[in-house]
Amino acid sequence: MATYSRRTRIDAPLDAVWAFHRQIDGLEALTPGWMGLRVEGVVGPDGDADPAELFEGSEITMASRPFGVAPESRWLSRIVARERDDGYRMFRDDMLGGPFAVWVHTHEFYGDGDETVMIDTVEYEFPAGPVGPLVDRLAVVGFEPMFRYRHRQTKALLEGGSYPDWMPAVDRDTPAGAEDDT
Repeated sequence: MATYSRRTRIDAPLDAVWAFHRQIDGLEALTPGWMGLRVEGVVGPDGDADPAELFEGSEITMASRPFGVAPESRWLSRIVARERDDGYRMFRDDMLGGPFAVWVHTHEFYGDGDETVMIDTVEYEFPAGPVGPLVDRLAVVGFEPMFRYRHRQTKALLEGGSYPDWMPAVDRDTPAGAEDDT
């Protein structure tokens, strides 16, 4: 199985970066326009449509048509883990259906004073049979610009303390962990 990882330091507190990423609006805000992403539905672990937050068990149905000309790719992702500890937040999603034979994406956030270190790690396999390992290594060509964009967008949207309107209120001066969600 191949692995891709990207790490970025963000000048924003852990709770702000976490609040941004724990909702579907965060995914939409971080997906480059050229990906042609359409979130078709979100179902929470209790079966409720469009939950305010992505908890373990939430499922997301998406479609993507890169550059508006590539064949449409449909995805069904599920949040399979979510952790919160002192100075650390994490969630992991996997793909139940889509273009990869295996897709496990771990989103990690480490508080470091008033800053956050964000790490995205993707473990993946294409359904390419015996040539799969070669195809897997070539995927970085698509992953690199997408994740570079996502990390730049996170910095642009969160650094400076002027957060998107849809994001839950976060006080830059509140210590990490002061909110009471999980």
